[in-house]
Amino acid sequence: MSDPYIQELFAERIGGNQYGKSTAIYKFEKIKRAKKAATESKPDLPLIDMGVGEPDAMAFPIVVDALTEAAYLPENRGYADNGGDNFKKAAADYMKEVFKVDSIDPETEVIHSIGSKTALTMFPACFINPGDYVLMTTPGYPVLGTHAQYYGGHVHNLPLKAENNFLPDLESIPEDILKKAKILVINYPNNPTGASATLEFFEKAVAFAKANELIIIQDAAYASLIFEGDPLSIFQVEGAKDVAVELHSLSKSFNMTGWRIGFVVGNPLLVKAYGDMKDNSDSGQFLAIQSAAAVALKNPIITQTIANKYSRRMDHLVEALKGNGFSVSKPKGSFFLYVKSPKSAEINGEVVNFETGEDFSQWLITNELISTVPWDDCGHFVRFSVTFTAPSESEETSIIEEINRRLSQYTFQF
Repeated sequence: MSDPYIQELFAERIGGNQYGKSTAIYKFEKIKRAKKAATESKPDLPLIDMGVGEPDAMAFPIVVDALTEAAYLPENRGYADNGGDNFKKAAADYMKEVFKVDSIDPETEVIHSIGSKTALTMFPACFINPGDYVLMTTPGYPVLGTHAQYYGGHVHNLPLKAENNFLPDLESIPEDILKKAKILVINYPNNPTGASATLEFFEKAVAFAKANELIIIQDAAYASLIFEGDPLSIFQVEGAKDVAVELHSLSKSFNMTGWRIGFVVGNPLLVKAYGDMKDNSDSGQFLAIQSAAAVALKNPIITQTIANKYSRRMDHLVEALKGNGFSVSKPKGSFFLYVKSPKSAEINGEVVNFETGEDFSQWLITNELISTVPWDDCGHFVRFSVTFTAPSESEETSIIEEINRRLSQYTFQF
């Protein structure tokens, strides 16, 4: 037990003296509990986990071998700070080779991140004063907004709707909020919708940022993990570097989630500000990891191989869901399929109604041991991820066939 005065010491940003007393359950905790209960009640029915948003496979051997070799080098044992130089150079070269962006200076326009998440936590510290706004898409990854609020800032959410191809309506922002806004956060290919941006949208976003004196943070975690066309970077837009940075991550595109390595690239003043905040927050990622990550960046064929796997799985999943009445289409990138929740399911004359995506997601776990993630921020949807564990193509096929078998028992209404 803690001394009672400790309860009064918590900062208001995490709940003040009510910290720890909330009985609300975070949706991912609900999913975790539901999976545990379902597997215990139906031990003979294998769980199909379509909710996990991380790769199901190891980093490629060439990268693991590079880590092993680099870990033995004495020059890699110390603090990395905002180095190392070989990773910065590899990141700049990667931007040129994969995205055809050849104007990146590795000395002033690239700094590594300990994953994108930590970079997202640091930018509000650079820009947000009490009363300032950040503009963020919803549904989406909330971390930057959370930290903006820690500094007394506010979040204005931009709904992502199917009728706008899950792109934000920048013209919908009220004038009084726009005057107080400093940061526009976008994320394409998008989590959770799987939607991709267009070059025209990026052009519009850059012009909008300049007209309204904003900076853009484009979370590009899935930018190279695409199924068709060429990878897209905001820096393919002329003048984007005047106002923008991109956050790139090796977590999904190189199966390196737990390695915690990525990079911030773009406007040199924004990169410098991030670097200064980083200096006061961490001492850099292990140089051996940076060295191995540089090897990964020099081998973009790895990402193409991973994307081919997800594309194949996505084809099968879309076909199975369509066959059961769901209205879905294959995204152009990421590994997420964003699916409108049905209103009901019927079996043997018994009807179950779903008011929300969470209702459907919980029912799907409990009854059929298929785990998804619900999103009710802007309509009622569930997110399927094709990162389920399946070491071979035949096992992939078997899992999708099993999903189809379990769903085909029901008649869904939408």
